[in-house]
Amino acid sequence: MKTNDVILQSVTKVVVFIILTLAIYLFFSGHDAPGGGFVAGLALASSFVLMLLAFDMETVQKGIPVNFRILGAVGAMFVLIDGVGAVVFGKPFLTQAFKEIEIPFFGPIEISTVTLFETGVSLAVVGVVVTIILSISEDV
Repeated sequence: MKTNDVILQSVTKVVVFIILTLAIYLFFSGHDAPGGGFVAGLALASSFVLMLLAFDMETVQKGIPVNFRILGAVGAMFVLIDGVGAVVFGKPFLTQAFKEIEIPFFGPIEISTVTLFETGVSLAVVGVVVTIILSISEDV
């Protein structure tokens, strides 16, 4: 018997955007408060898992054609490039660098290599968590 998941699918469409907004907030608040790439990656992965629960795998893959194993590898590559980049300039591994730039209407904004590192961590967490969930769901 086919189940009717209209309510779950309708609520999922709204909740996913709320979770994605939370993930963006957690990502950018990580430098000044608790949060950052790992927590944002977990929040982002939870939105993918919610979509996989509400819809079938083919629908999610058609809407978001991402290979999560490659996404995790790209995230690990970002972290490695960020760490080796400091070594190229004669600094210790994973030493951060930052620069303050002036943006019209916003004022001075500090750009840091930590953002690249946190992006890599976030992508790696999403890739690994969603790959694990997909692997477990294939066995059931």
